[in-house]
Amino acid sequence: MNSNSSFPAAVIFDMDGVLVDSNPFHLQKWIAFLNEHGIPYVEEDLPKQILGSRNDSLFRRFFGPQITPQEMRRLGEEVEANFRKAFAPHARPLPGLERLVEEIHRQGIPIAVASSAIGKNVAFVIEALKFRAYLRTTVSGDEVVHAGLRPGKMTRAPTTTTRSTATTPTSTLALTVPPERPRGHTTPSL
Repeated sequence: MNSNSSFPAAVIFDMDGVLVDSNPFHLQKWIAFLNEHGIPYVEEDLPKQILGSRNDSLFRRFFGPQITPQEMRRLGEEVEANFRKAFAPHARPLPGLERLVEEIHRQGIPIAVASSAIGKNVAFVIEALKFRAYLRTTVSGDEVVHAGLRPGKMTRAPTTTTRSTATTPTSTLALTVPPERPRGHTTPSL
């Protein structure tokens, strides 16, 4: 690792809206899914409700608390397989990202991806971008108590990433879409 104290000890990238412009595809898959299942929704509220949320909380929101874990897994596989199929031809890094990741890696700074997305989607995007060799670790929504790469929200990710990169959360740079901006039509920020 680079010992220059002006560099962060590690960099954590959020995935959707930071590595790739996938949020419009997430919205499309949920609109199709909700329509297919006859579930009413307010379209302008969907981005705030859906983006950055884990499927289990979304299924409870739309199907009610009586939905079983088995049904959530089955529906989750359905909705996420549809996402991967629709997004595959469009999976490319946001402009300037490849150069940024290469430079961070060249400086010897550990890189991680932490996302509320399911593990299959995280692996799919990382492989599509050909970023696996640059990453020290990944953390998906499957592995956390609370989703979102925000202080106090992604409970397990900072601990896991910190342990994997031998650094402290205060010396780690996290790149994500700010919570006050609507996801899906923004540029990432520090």
